[in-house]
Amino acid sequence: MINYLEHKAIDKTKWDATIARCGNIYARSWYLDIVHPGWEALVEDDYQAVMPLTGGKKFGIHYLFQPYFAQQLGVFSMTFPTSEKTKAFLDAIPRKYRFAEFRLNESDTISEDVKGIEYHRNVLLDLNVEYETIRAHYHQNTKRNLAKAESSNLQLVDTVIPYHVVALFRDNRGASLDKWGDSEYARLIKLTNIAVDRDEAFILGVNEIGVGQLLCAAIFMKTDDRITFLFSGLTEAGKQRQAMTYLLDQVIQKHAKQPVTFDFEGSDDDHLARFYLGFGGTETRYPSFNYNRLSPIAKALLKVWKKR
Repeated sequence: MINYLEHKAIDKTKWDATIARCGNIYARSWYLDIVHPGWEALVEDDYQAVMPLTGGKKFGIHYLFQPYFAQQLGVFSMTFPTSEKTKAFLDAIPRKYRFAEFRLNESDTISEDVKGIEYHRNVLLDLNVEYETIRAHYHQNTKRNLAKAESSNLQLVDTVIPYHVVALFRDNRGASLDKWGDSEYARLIKLTNIAVDRDEAFILGVNEIGVGQLLCAAIFMKTDDRITFLFSGLTEAGKQRQAMTYLLDQVIQKHAKQPVTFDFEGSDDDHLARFYLGFGGTETRYPSFNYNRLSPIAKALLKVWKKR
């Protein structure tokens, strides 16, 4: 039986025991508490299977959405979730949620008759082999870019703090993103600081030897069997020197021959996907789910709100 639990009723010890079996950092209770305070849940058979519910309310209407910095949520189970189990959880979403747009995870299987399913791209790289073997499978363009980076007098920096990564992003690519504001960046900094304190994240940057200015920097989340490339910043000078290629190669090199998967966390963007696939990773797909049970008037209000 699948039960709906408000936040205060969730047993986070049991919850985390289930999530730990799945290797997903986004659904750990401490992580959800930061990216979506007050999250709720669906729970089956004393936490043998669970699903976080990340909801909000606008115009008096309850809805479900994907919080920032949590690429994949959905159903997590002590055993591999069948398509029947995934559908049972989707069917158990409380009726108070009138519309939903959220992502499940790569282990969630969905039968073809379920409506509202779309698929998204991710790239994963198995690090449990010799570095030389991994590098041999880099695409030719990645090898050329790495050779350029290695001749650019670059060095790895491990004294970077979350603020530095956010500042790099905001001053460069983030300058053109209107949907991100101070509250989102503050949440990321808080999330990273807590994750570092828990030894579940690390931060690295790259600069030119003898020059203190960062060319790029990135935040990586980690579990026992996965390293996730969560967030990064890159300057134009860093782009010209292939600093991000250098940084990712350094992380791969450091963690090679370990039973770990490197998760590039995307991307649906074809350009980024090509960059990630250049490191020899494998393209995977994971589903998203959406529905809309709103009245015509409420749908019109939703359309106006989304344009803001």
